[in-house]
Amino acid sequence: MSGAGTRLGVGTRFRVDGETVKVVEFASLATGMEVILKDARGRLVRMSVRELLTSDRAEVIPEGQGLATDDGDLVSVVLARLTKDERKDVLERAEHIRETLTGYRSGSEELARPGEPRPQYAPGLSLGKRYAAKAAELGATVRSVERWARAFLESGEVGLVPKKAQAEGGLSHADPRWVEVAEEVLGEYEEESRPSIKLVLERVEARLEERFGPKTVPLPKRTASYRWMHELDRRHPTFRLSTKRNRDIAARPAGVYGKLRPTRPGEYVLMDTTRLDVFAFDPVTLKWVQAELTLAMDWYTRCITGIRVTPVSTKAVDAAAVLFQTCRPRTVPGTWPKEAAWPDHGIPRRVLVEAEAVHGPITGAVGPALAAETVIVDHGKIYLSAHLTSVCRRLGMSIQPARLRTGRDKGPIERFFRTLREDVLQLLPGYKGPDIHSRGLNPEKDAFFFLHELEAIIREWVACVYHRRPHTGLVDPHLPSVDLSPTAMFEHGLARAGYIEVPRDPDLAYEFLEVTMRTVQHYGVEIKGRRYDGPGLDGLRDMAGSDVPAAA
Repeated sequence: MSGAGTRLGVGTRFRVDGETVKVVEFASLATGMEVILKDARGRLVRMSVRELLTSDRAEVIPEGQGLATDDGDLVSVVLARLTKDERKDVLERAEHIRETLTGYRSGSEELARPGEPRPQYAPGLSLGKRYAAKAAELGATVRSVERWARAFLESGEVGLVPKKAQAEGGLSHADPRWVEVAEEVLGEYEEESRPSIKLVLERVEARLEERFGPKTVPLPKRTASYRWMHELDRRHPTFRLSTKRNRDIAARPAGVYGKLRPTRPGEYVLMDTTRLDVFAFDPVTLKWVQAELTLAMDWYTRCITGIRVTPVSTKAVDAAAVLFQTCRPRTVPGTWPKEAAWPDHGIPRRVLVEAEAVHGPITGAVGPALAAETVIVDHGKIYLSAHLTSVCRRLGMSIQPARLRTGRDKGPIERFFRTLREDVLQLLPGYKGPDIHSRGLNPEKDAFFFLHELEAIIREWVACVYHRRPHTGLVDPHLPSVDLSPTAMFEHGLARAGYIEVPRDPDLAYEFLEVTMRTVQHYGVEIKGRRYDGPGLDGLRDMAGSDVPAAA
Protein backbone atom coordinates (compact mmCIF):
# COMPACT_ATOMS: atom_id res chain seq x y z
CA MET A 1 0.00 0.00 0.00
CA SER A 2 1.41 3.38 -1.00
CA GLY A 3 1.85 6.12 1.53
CA ALA A 4 2.19 9.86 1.29
CA GLY A 5 5.51 9.66 -0.56
CA THR A 6 6.75 8.01 -3.74
CA ARG A 7 10.16 6.70 -4.73
CA LEU A 8 12.39 8.98 -6.80
CA GLY A 9 14.67 6.95 -9.06
CA VAL A 10 15.25 5.79 -12.60
CA GLY A 11 11.85 5.20 -14.15
CA THR A 12 9.93 7.68 -12.00
CA ARG A 13 7.58 9.73 -14.17
CA PHE A 14 6.92 13.46 -13.92
CA ARG A 15 4.76 15.97 -15.71
CA VAL A 16 6.94 18.97 -16.63
CA ASP A 17 5.38 21.95 -18.43
CA GLY A 18 2.45 19.76 -19.43
CA GLU A 19 4.55 16.94 -20.95
CA THR A 20 5.11 13.51 -19.42
CA VAL A 21 8.80 12.70 -18.86
CA LYS A 22 10.71 9.86 -17.20
CA VAL A 23 13.90 9.86 -15.15
CA VAL A 24 16.60 7.96 -17.05
CA GLU A 25 19.79 8.94 -15.21
CA PHE A 26 21.16 10.79 -12.17
CA ALA A 27 24.17 13.13 -12.28
CA SER A 28 26.11 14.32 -9.23
CA LEU A 29 27.67 17.76 -9.79
CA ALA A 30 29.40 20.28 -7.58
CA THR A 31 26.27 22.40 -7.58
CA GLY A 32 24.08 19.51 -6.44
CA MET A 33 22.22 16.46 -7.69
CA GLU A 34 20.62 16.61 -11.15
CA VAL A 35 18.45 14.22 -13.16
CA ILE A 36 18.23 13.48 -16.86
CA LEU A 37 14.62 13.44 -18.09
CA LYS A 38 13.39 11.86 -21.33
CA ASP A 39 10.08 12.74 -22.97
CA ALA A 40 7.89 10.69 -25.32
CA ARG A 41 9.80 11.91 -28.41
CA GLY A 42 13.17 10.86 -27.02
CA ARG A 43 14.41 14.35 -26.17
CA LEU A 44 16.61 14.70 -23.06
CA VAL A 45 16.36 17.49 -20.51
CA ARG A 46 18.57 18.08 -17.49
CA MET A 47 17.07 19.53 -14.34
CA SER A 48 18.24 19.86 -10.74
CA VAL A 49 16.51 17.66 -8.18
CA ARG A 50 15.65 20.72 -6.10
CA GLU A 51 13.82 22.37 -8.99
CA LEU A 52 12.15 19.11 -9.92
CA LEU A 53 10.68 18.69 -6.43
CA THR A 54 9.86 22.33 -5.57
CA SER A 55 9.07 24.08 -8.86
CA ASP A 56 5.50 24.66 -10.00
CA ARG A 57 6.55 23.43 -13.45
CA ALA A 58 6.96 19.81 -12.34
CA GLU A 59 4.47 17.36 -10.83
CA VAL A 60 5.22 13.76 -9.88
CA ILE A 61 3.03 10.99 -11.33
CA PRO A 62 2.73 8.41 -8.52
CA GLU A 63 2.49 4.73 -9.36
CA GLY A 64 0.05 3.87 -6.57
CA GLN A 65 -3.09 5.62 -5.37
CA GLY A 66 -1.42 6.92 -2.20
CA LEU A 67 -3.87 8.64 0.12
CA ALA A 68 -6.71 8.64 -2.41
CA THR A 69 -9.11 5.99 -3.71
CA ASP A 70 -9.51 4.95 -7.31
CA ASP A 71 -12.17 7.65 -7.74
CA GLY A 72 -9.79 10.36 -6.56
CA ASP A 73 -11.40 10.86 -3.12
CA LEU A 74 -9.25 11.01 -0.02
CA VAL A 75 -9.40 7.96 2.20
CA SER A 76 -10.49 10.06 5.17
CA VAL A 77 -13.33 11.54 3.10
CA VAL A 78 -14.62 8.10 2.10
CA LEU A 79 -14.56 6.85 5.70
CA ALA A 80 -16.18 10.00 7.05
CA ARG A 81 -18.99 9.68 4.48
CA LEU A 82 -20.08 6.32 5.91
CA THR A 83 -22.88 5.97 8.39
CA LYS A 84 -22.19 4.80 11.92
CA ASP A 85 -23.28 1.22 11.16
CA GLU A 86 -21.36 1.09 7.86
CA ARG A 87 -18.18 2.32 9.55
CA LYS A 88 -18.62 -0.28 12.31
CA ASP A 89 -18.94 -3.09 9.73
CA VAL A 90 -15.82 -1.92 7.86
CA LEU A 91 -13.72 -1.78 11.04
CA GLU A 92 -14.89 -5.22 12.17
CA ARG A 93 -14.08 -6.70 8.76
CA ALA A 94 -10.64 -5.07 8.90
CA GLU A 95 -10.01 -6.77 12.26
CA HIS A 96 -10.98 -10.14 10.77
CA ILE A 97 -8.60 -9.62 7.82
CA ARG A 98 -5.73 -8.58 10.12
CA GLU A 99 -6.34 -11.70 12.21
CA THR A 100 -6.32 -13.83 9.07
CA LEU A 101 -3.03 -12.33 7.83
CA THR A 102 -1.12 -11.97 11.13
CA GLY A 103 -3.03 -13.96 13.74
CA TYR A 104 -3.84 -10.78 15.71
CA ARG A 105 -6.89 -8.54 15.29
CA SER A 106 -4.77 -5.47 15.94
CA GLY A 107 -2.22 -6.65 13.41
CA SER A 108 0.63 -6.55 15.94
CA GLU A 109 1.93 -9.08 18.42
CA GLU A 110 2.68 -6.29 20.92
CA LEU A 111 -1.04 -5.42 21.06
CA ALA A 112 -2.29 -8.98 21.27
CA ARG A 113 -5.67 -9.54 22.93
CA PRO A 114 -6.30 -12.33 25.44
CA GLY A 115 -6.28 -15.74 23.74
CA GLU A 116 -4.51 -14.55 20.59
CA PRO A 117 -3.39 -16.02 18.32
CA ARG A 118 -6.18 -18.56 18.05
CA PRO A 119 -5.08 -22.03 16.82
CA GLN A 120 -6.84 -21.78 13.44
CA TYR A 121 -5.00 -18.49 12.74
CA ALA A 122 -1.56 -19.34 14.10
CA PRO A 123 1.20 -17.69 12.04
CA GLY A 124 2.72 -21.13 11.29
CA LEU A 125 -0.34 -22.28 9.32
CA SER A 126 -0.56 -21.78 5.60
CA LEU A 127 -2.49 -18.76 4.32
CA GLY A 128 -4.98 -21.01 2.53
CA LYS A 129 -5.98 -22.76 5.77
CA ARG A 130 -6.41 -19.41 7.52
CA TYR A 131 -8.60 -18.15 4.64
CA ALA A 132 -10.75 -21.29 4.93
CA ALA A 133 -11.06 -20.90 8.72
CA LYS A 134 -12.13 -17.27 8.43
CA ALA A 135 -14.63 -18.09 5.66
CA ALA A 136 -16.20 -20.75 7.90
CA GLU A 137 -16.30 -18.34 10.85
CA LEU A 138 -17.99 -15.51 8.87
CA GLY A 139 -20.24 -17.70 6.75
CA ALA A 140 -18.66 -16.46 3.53
CA THR A 141 -16.82 -18.11 0.67
CA VAL A 142 -13.05 -18.50 0.62
CA ARG A 143 -12.95 -16.42 -2.54
CA SER A 144 -14.69 -13.52 -0.77
CA VAL A 145 -12.16 -13.62 2.07
CA GLU A 146 -9.29 -13.65 -0.45
CA ARG A 147 -10.82 -10.65 -2.24
CA TRP A 148 -11.15 -8.75 1.07
CA ALA A 149 -7.55 -9.54 2.00
CA ARG A 150 -6.27 -8.40 -1.39
CA ALA A 151 -8.24 -5.12 -1.14
CA PHE A 152 -6.98 -4.56 2.40
CA LEU A 153 -3.36 -5.09 1.38
CA GLU A 154 -3.74 -2.66 -1.53
CA SER A 155 -5.79 0.13 0.04
CA GLY A 156 -6.15 -0.52 3.75
CA GLU A 157 -9.50 -0.19 5.50
CA VAL A 158 -10.96 1.91 2.70
CA GLY A 159 -10.58 -1.07 0.37
CA LEU A 160 -13.21 -2.89 2.44
CA VAL A 161 -15.82 -0.17 1.89
CA PRO A 162 -18.55 -1.40 -0.50
CA LYS A 163 -18.59 0.45 -3.81
CA LYS A 164 -22.21 1.43 -3.26
CA ALA A 165 -21.33 3.14 0.02
CA GLN A 166 -18.48 5.03 -1.66
CA ALA A 167 -20.88 6.74 -4.06
CA GLU A 168 -21.57 10.29 -2.93
CA GLY A 169 -25.01 10.72 -1.37
CA GLY A 170 -25.99 7.16 -2.33
CA LEU A 171 -26.72 8.24 -5.91
CA SER A 172 -26.60 5.67 -8.64
CA HIS A 173 -24.48 6.29 -11.70
CA ALA A 174 -26.02 8.47 -14.40
CA ASP A 175 -24.77 9.32 -17.85
CA PRO A 176 -22.81 12.60 -17.71
CA ARG A 177 -24.78 13.86 -20.73
CA TRP A 178 -28.05 13.36 -18.84
CA VAL A 179 -26.71 15.24 -15.80
CA GLU A 180 -25.40 18.07 -17.99
CA VAL A 181 -28.73 18.54 -19.77
CA ALA A 182 -30.61 18.31 -16.45
CA GLU A 183 -28.53 21.17 -15.03
CA GLU A 184 -29.09 23.13 -18.23
CA VAL A 185 -32.87 22.76 -17.97
CA LEU A 186 -32.92 23.67 -14.27
CA GLY A 187 -30.88 26.78 -15.03
CA GLU A 188 -33.58 27.98 -17.42
CA TYR A 189 -36.08 28.22 -14.53
CA GLU A 190 -34.11 30.87 -12.60
CA GLU A 191 -36.65 33.58 -13.46
CA GLU A 192 -39.63 31.35 -14.27
CA SER A 193 -42.43 29.97 -12.13
CA ARG A 194 -41.72 26.79 -10.20
CA PRO A 195 -42.17 23.62 -12.32
CA SER A 196 -42.80 20.05 -11.19
CA ILE A 197 -40.05 17.44 -11.22
CA LYS A 198 -42.05 15.41 -13.74
CA LEU A 199 -42.11 18.30 -16.19
CA VAL A 200 -38.36 18.87 -15.87
CA LEU A 201 -37.62 15.17 -16.47
CA GLU A 202 -39.80 15.20 -19.59
CA ARG A 203 -37.97 18.25 -20.92
CA VAL A 204 -34.59 16.63 -20.21
CA GLU A 205 -35.62 13.49 -22.10
CA ALA A 206 -36.95 15.50 -25.06
CA ARG A 207 -33.80 17.59 -25.27
CA LEU A 208 -31.56 14.50 -25.15
CA GLU A 209 -33.47 12.95 -28.05
CA GLU A 210 -33.23 16.16 -30.03
CA ARG A 211 -29.51 16.61 -29.38
CA PHE A 212 -28.17 13.03 -29.46
CA GLY A 213 -30.91 11.05 -31.17
CA PRO A 214 -33.65 8.72 -29.87
CA LYS A 215 -32.60 6.24 -27.18
CA THR A 216 -28.92 7.19 -27.53
CA VAL A 217 -28.38 8.39 -23.95
CA PRO A 218 -29.48 5.88 -21.25
CA LEU A 219 -31.95 7.38 -18.81
CA PRO A 220 -31.87 6.67 -15.04
CA LYS A 221 -34.73 4.76 -13.54
CA ARG A 222 -37.68 6.76 -12.19
CA THR A 223 -36.65 6.62 -8.52
CA ALA A 224 -33.00 7.32 -9.38
CA SER A 225 -33.95 10.28 -11.58
CA TYR A 226 -36.00 11.81 -8.75
CA ARG A 227 -33.06 11.37 -6.36
CA TRP A 228 -30.80 13.06 -8.91
CA MET A 229 -33.26 15.96 -9.22
CA HIS A 230 -33.26 16.47 -5.45
CA GLU A 231 -29.48 16.44 -5.50
CA LEU A 232 -29.23 18.88 -8.42
CA ASP A 233 -31.76 21.09 -6.65
CA ARG A 234 -29.03 21.82 -4.11
CA ARG A 235 -26.88 23.35 -6.85
CA HIS A 236 -29.73 24.97 -8.82
CA PRO A 237 -32.60 25.57 -6.33
CA THR A 238 -35.86 25.12 -8.20
CA PHE A 239 -38.30 22.98 -6.20
CA ARG A 240 -37.73 23.43 -2.46
CA LEU A 241 -37.51 27.23 -1.91
CA SER A 242 -39.57 30.22 -2.96
CA THR A 243 -38.96 31.49 -6.48
CA LYS A 244 -37.71 34.82 -5.12
CA ARG A 245 -35.17 33.01 -2.97
CA ASN A 246 -34.14 30.87 -5.94
CA ARG A 247 -33.47 34.00 -8.00
CA ASP A 248 -31.31 35.42 -5.21
CA ILE A 249 -29.29 32.20 -5.04
CA ALA A 250 -28.90 32.11 -8.83
CA ALA A 251 -27.51 35.65 -8.72
CA ARG A 252 -24.65 34.64 -6.44
CA PRO A 253 -21.18 35.04 -7.94
CA ALA A 254 -19.72 31.84 -9.31
CA GLY A 255 -16.20 32.61 -8.06
CA VAL A 256 -14.73 33.79 -4.80
CA TYR A 257 -16.92 36.22 -2.87
CA GLY A 258 -15.54 39.72 -2.71
CA LYS A 259 -16.63 42.22 -0.08
CA LEU A 260 -15.44 45.17 1.89
CA ARG A 261 -13.42 44.21 4.93
CA PRO A 262 -13.56 46.82 7.70
CA THR A 263 -10.48 47.11 9.86
CA ARG A 264 -11.63 49.62 12.50
CA PRO A 265 -14.82 51.16 13.89
CA GLY A 266 -16.28 53.94 11.80
CA GLU A 267 -14.60 52.90 8.56
CA TYR A 268 -17.86 51.68 7.00
CA VAL A 269 -21.36 52.56 8.23
CA LEU A 270 -24.33 50.71 6.73
CA MET A 271 -27.67 52.47 6.35
CA ASP A 272 -30.97 50.97 5.27
CA THR A 273 -34.72 51.31 5.72
CA THR A 274 -37.22 48.49 6.15
CA ARG A 275 -40.93 48.30 6.75
CA LEU A 276 -41.60 46.85 10.18
CA ASP A 277 -43.80 43.78 10.50
CA VAL A 278 -45.93 45.45 13.16
CA PHE A 279 -48.61 48.16 13.12
CA ALA A 280 -48.38 51.31 15.26
CA PHE A 281 -50.47 54.37 16.10
CA ASP A 282 -49.84 57.81 14.67
CA PRO A 283 -49.84 60.28 17.61
CA VAL A 284 -51.49 62.98 15.46
CA THR A 285 -54.24 61.17 13.56
CA LEU A 286 -54.70 58.36 16.14
CA LYS A 287 -54.93 55.83 13.31
CA TRP A 288 -52.89 52.69 12.82
CA VAL A 289 -50.12 53.14 10.29
CA GLN A 290 -47.37 51.06 8.76
CA ALA A 291 -44.07 51.96 10.37
CA GLU A 292 -40.64 52.08 8.74
CA LEU A 293 -37.35 51.67 10.56
CA THR A 294 -34.20 53.47 9.41
CA LEU A 295 -30.94 52.19 10.85
CA ALA A 296 -27.26 52.98 10.84
CA MET A 297 -24.84 50.18 11.74
CA ASP A 298 -21.08 50.18 12.12
CA TRP A 299 -19.87 47.28 10.01
CA TYR A 300 -16.77 46.46 12.06
CA THR A 301 -18.53 46.18 15.42
CA ARG A 302 -22.17 45.53 14.34
CA CYS A 303 -23.16 48.34 16.73
CA ILE A 304 -26.41 50.13 15.96
CA THR A 305 -25.46 53.80 15.92
CA GLY A 306 -28.72 55.38 14.72
CA ILE A 307 -32.43 54.48 14.95
CA ARG A 308 -35.53 56.25 13.69
CA VAL A 309 -39.11 54.93 13.35
CA THR A 310 -41.33 56.91 10.99
CA PRO A 311 -44.72 56.42 9.34
CA VAL A 312 -44.60 55.44 5.69
CA SER A 313 -42.78 56.84 3.94
CA THR A 314 -39.33 57.80 5.23
CA LYS A 315 -37.86 61.08 3.97
CA ALA A 316 -34.30 62.22 3.35
CA VAL A 317 -34.30 64.33 6.51
CA ASP A 318 -35.08 61.18 8.53
CA ALA A 319 -32.04 59.44 7.07
CA ALA A 320 -29.94 62.51 7.87
CA ALA A 321 -31.25 62.44 11.46
CA VAL A 322 -30.11 58.80 11.80
CA LEU A 323 -26.68 59.77 10.50
CA PHE A 324 -26.58 62.59 13.03
CA GLN A 325 -27.15 60.08 15.85
CA THR A 326 -24.04 58.27 14.68
CA CYS A 327 -22.00 61.39 15.36
CA ARG A 328 -23.91 62.56 18.45
CA PRO A 329 -25.69 59.70 20.30
CA ARG A 330 -28.62 60.41 22.56
CA THR A 331 -28.29 60.30 26.33
CA VAL A 332 -29.46 57.22 28.20
CA PRO A 333 -32.97 57.49 29.71
CA GLY A 334 -33.13 57.26 33.47
CA THR A 335 -35.19 54.05 33.36
CA TRP A 336 -32.47 52.08 31.58
CA PRO A 337 -29.96 49.96 33.53
CA LYS A 338 -26.55 51.48 34.14
CA GLU A 339 -24.73 48.90 32.01
CA ALA A 340 -26.64 50.11 28.94
CA ALA A 341 -24.76 53.45 28.95
CA TRP A 342 -21.71 53.87 26.74
CA PRO A 343 -18.70 55.84 28.00
CA ASP A 344 -17.26 58.74 26.02
CA HIS A 345 -14.82 57.63 23.33
CA GLY A 346 -12.68 59.52 20.90
CA ILE A 347 -10.63 62.68 20.59
CA PRO A 348 -12.49 66.02 20.48
CA ARG A 349 -12.08 67.91 17.23
CA ARG A 350 -11.95 71.23 19.06
CA VAL A 351 -11.17 72.16 22.65
CA LEU A 352 -14.19 72.93 24.85
CA VAL A 353 -13.92 74.60 28.21
CA GLU A 354 -16.97 72.94 29.73
CA ALA A 355 -18.38 69.81 28.18
CA GLU A 356 -21.53 70.05 30.30
CA ALA A 357 -22.32 73.41 28.71
CA VAL A 358 -22.84 71.58 25.43
CA HIS A 359 -24.06 68.16 26.44
CA GLY A 360 -25.57 68.76 29.84
CA PRO A 361 -24.78 66.40 32.71
CA ILE A 362 -22.69 63.49 31.45
CA THR A 363 -24.86 60.40 31.98
CA GLY A 364 -23.62 58.20 29.14
CA ALA A 365 -24.87 57.66 25.60
CA VAL A 366 -27.15 55.01 24.13
CA GLY A 367 -24.46 53.96 21.64
CA PRO A 368 -20.94 54.67 20.43
CA ALA A 369 -20.10 57.96 18.77
CA LEU A 370 -18.45 57.59 15.36
CA ALA A 371 -17.32 59.87 12.59
CA ALA A 372 -18.19 57.69 9.60
CA GLU A 373 -15.68 57.60 6.77
CA THR A 374 -17.84 55.77 4.22
CA VAL A 375 -21.62 55.35 4.28
CA ILE A 376 -22.94 52.33 2.36
CA VAL A 377 -26.54 52.75 1.18
CA ASP A 378 -28.90 51.25 -1.35
CA HIS A 379 -30.37 53.05 -4.34
CA GLY A 380 -33.37 54.49 -2.50
CA LYS A 381 -34.27 58.08 -3.31
CA ILE A 382 -33.78 59.23 0.29
CA TYR A 383 -30.16 58.01 0.30
CA LEU A 384 -29.22 59.44 -3.08
CA SER A 385 -31.07 62.72 -2.51
CA ALA A 386 -29.32 66.06 -2.77
CA HIS A 387 -29.93 66.68 0.93
CA LEU A 388 -28.14 63.58 2.27
CA THR A 389 -25.33 63.74 -0.27
CA SER A 390 -24.67 67.38 0.56
CA VAL A 391 -24.59 66.57 4.29
CA CYS A 392 -22.01 63.83 3.70
CA ARG A 393 -19.98 66.10 1.43
CA ARG A 394 -19.84 68.91 4.01
CA LEU A 395 -18.77 66.47 6.74
CA GLY A 396 -16.18 64.65 4.61
CA MET A 397 -18.09 61.34 4.38
CA SER A 398 -18.13 59.40 1.14
CA ILE A 399 -21.29 57.60 -0.05
CA GLN A 400 -20.94 54.19 -1.65
CA PRO A 401 -24.16 52.75 -3.14
CA ALA A 402 -24.54 48.99 -3.00
CA ARG A 403 -25.01 46.99 -6.17
CA LEU A 404 -28.53 46.63 -7.52
CA ARG A 405 -30.42 43.56 -6.30
CA THR A 406 -27.43 42.49 -4.21
CA GLY A 407 -28.56 42.34 -0.60
CA ARG A 408 -25.33 40.71 0.54
CA ASP A 409 -23.53 44.02 0.02
CA LYS A 410 -25.34 45.11 3.19
CA GLY A 411 -25.56 41.65 4.71
CA PRO A 412 -25.04 42.55 8.41
CA ILE A 413 -27.87 45.09 8.51
CA GLU A 414 -30.20 42.80 6.55
CA ARG A 415 -29.51 40.06 9.12
CA PHE A 416 -30.26 42.52 11.93
CA PHE A 417 -33.72 43.16 10.52
CA ARG A 418 -34.47 39.45 10.77
CA THR A 419 -33.11 39.27 14.33
CA LEU A 420 -35.25 42.26 15.31
CA ARG A 421 -38.36 40.60 13.90
CA GLU A 422 -37.73 37.26 15.59
CA ASP A 423 -36.64 38.60 19.00
CA VAL A 424 -38.81 41.70 19.44
CA LEU A 425 -41.48 42.44 16.86
CA GLN A 426 -43.26 39.10 16.90
CA LEU A 427 -43.78 39.49 20.67
CA LEU A 428 -45.60 42.81 20.27
CA PRO A 429 -49.33 43.31 19.67
CA GLY A 430 -50.08 44.30 16.10
CA TYR A 431 -47.49 41.90 14.66
CA LYS A 432 -48.53 41.06 11.09
CA GLY A 433 -45.82 38.59 10.00
CA PRO A 434 -43.09 38.87 7.36
CA ASP A 435 -45.47 38.39 4.41
CA ILE A 436 -49.15 38.23 3.55
CA HIS A 437 -49.22 34.44 3.92
CA SER A 438 -48.10 34.78 7.57
CA ARG A 439 -50.58 37.52 8.53
CA GLY A 440 -53.26 36.98 11.14
CA LEU A 441 -56.97 37.60 10.64
CA ASN A 442 -57.03 41.19 11.96
CA PRO A 443 -53.67 42.21 13.48
CA GLU A 444 -54.38 45.95 13.37
CA LYS A 445 -57.06 45.62 16.05
CA ASP A 446 -54.32 44.88 18.60
CA ALA A 447 -52.09 47.83 17.69
CA PHE A 448 -51.82 50.37 20.46
CA PHE A 449 -48.13 51.40 20.52
CA PHE A 450 -47.44 54.90 19.27
CA LEU A 451 -44.55 55.39 16.88
CA HIS A 452 -42.30 56.96 19.53
CA GLU A 453 -43.12 54.13 21.95
CA LEU A 454 -42.19 51.54 19.34
CA GLU A 455 -38.92 53.34 18.72
CA ALA A 456 -38.20 53.42 22.47
CA ILE A 457 -38.78 49.65 22.70
CA ILE A 458 -36.36 48.98 19.85
CA ARG A 459 -33.74 51.32 21.32
CA GLU A 460 -33.86 49.68 24.73
CA TRP A 461 -33.65 46.17 23.29
CA VAL A 462 -30.65 47.16 21.14
CA ALA A 463 -28.82 48.74 24.09
CA CYS A 464 -29.61 46.12 26.73
CA VAL A 465 -29.70 42.89 24.70
CA TYR A 466 -28.33 43.15 21.18
CA HIS A 467 -25.16 45.10 21.96
CA ARG A 468 -24.22 42.71 24.77
CA ARG A 469 -25.02 39.38 23.16
CA PRO A 470 -22.21 37.47 21.40
CA HIS A 471 -22.52 37.39 17.60
CA THR A 472 -21.25 34.56 15.43
CA GLY A 473 -20.33 37.10 12.75
CA LEU A 474 -17.91 38.95 15.03
CA VAL A 475 -14.61 37.08 14.88
CA ASP A 476 -11.02 38.02 15.54
CA PRO A 477 -8.99 36.00 12.99
CA HIS A 478 -6.25 35.47 15.57
CA LEU A 479 -8.71 34.20 18.22
CA PRO A 480 -11.57 32.60 16.27
CA SER A 481 -12.98 30.75 19.30
CA VAL A 482 -13.53 33.88 21.40
CA ASP A 483 -17.16 35.00 21.58
CA LEU A 484 -17.45 38.73 20.91
CA SER A 485 -20.42 41.04 21.37
CA PRO A 486 -20.72 44.43 19.60
CA THR A 487 -19.56 46.23 22.77
CA ALA A 488 -16.55 43.90 23.12
CA MET A 489 -15.77 44.32 19.43
CA PHE A 490 -15.86 48.10 19.81
CA GLU A 491 -13.33 47.92 22.67
CA HIS A 492 -11.26 45.56 20.51
CA GLY A 493 -11.38 48.09 17.67
CA LEU A 494 -10.25 50.91 19.96
CA ALA A 495 -7.33 48.83 21.19
CA ARG A 496 -6.43 47.91 17.63
CA ALA A 497 -6.90 51.21 15.80
CA GLY A 498 -6.57 53.76 18.60
CA TYR A 499 -9.02 56.42 19.60
CA ILE A 500 -11.67 57.56 17.17
CA GLU A 501 -12.13 61.14 16.06
CA VAL A 502 -15.67 62.23 16.82
CA PRO A 503 -17.12 65.61 15.80
CA ARG A 504 -17.87 67.78 18.84
CA ASP A 505 -19.20 70.93 17.18
CA PRO A 506 -22.02 72.35 19.35
CA ASP A 507 -23.89 73.42 16.19
CA LEU A 508 -23.40 70.09 14.42
CA ALA A 509 -27.13 69.35 14.30
CA TYR A 510 -27.74 72.21 11.84
CA GLU A 511 -25.52 70.49 9.29
CA PHE A 512 -28.02 67.62 9.07
CA LEU A 513 -31.16 69.71 8.56
CA GLU A 514 -32.66 70.50 5.19
CA VAL A 515 -32.02 74.04 3.94
CA THR A 516 -34.79 76.07 2.26
CA MET A 517 -34.88 79.70 1.09
CA ARG A 518 -37.36 81.96 2.92
CA THR A 519 -37.79 85.72 3.28
CA VAL A 520 -37.51 87.20 6.75
CA GLN A 521 -40.75 89.04 7.53
CA HIS A 522 -41.47 91.35 10.44
CA TYR A 523 -43.02 88.39 12.29
CA GLY A 524 -40.14 86.02 11.54
CA VAL A 525 -39.81 83.12 9.07
CA GLU A 526 -42.69 80.91 7.90
CA ILE A 527 -41.96 77.32 6.83
CA LYS A 528 -44.82 74.95 5.96
CA GLY A 529 -47.35 77.01 7.88
CA ARG A 530 -45.18 77.23 11.00
CA ARG A 531 -43.59 80.48 12.09
CA TYR A 532 -40.15 80.74 13.63
CA ASP A 533 -38.88 83.86 15.40
CA GLY A 534 -36.00 84.75 17.67
CA PRO A 535 -33.22 87.21 18.44
CA GLY A 536 -31.10 85.77 15.64
CA LEU A 537 -33.38 87.38 13.07
CA ASP A 538 -32.96 90.91 14.42
CA GLY A 539 -31.38 93.14 11.82
CA LEU A 540 -32.67 91.00 8.93
CA ARG A 541 -36.38 91.79 9.10
CA ASP A 542 -38.17 93.41 6.15
CA MET A 543 -35.01 93.75 4.12
CA ALA A 544 -35.41 93.95 0.36
CA GLY A 545 -34.09 90.78 -1.30
CA SER A 546 -33.35 89.25 2.08
CA ASP A 547 -33.79 85.66 1.02
CA VAL A 548 -31.67 83.78 3.54
CA PRO A 549 -31.19 80.04 4.09
CA ALA A 550 -33.12 78.78 7.06
CA ALA A 551 -32.82 75.27 8.52
CA ALA A 552 -36.13 73.46 8.38
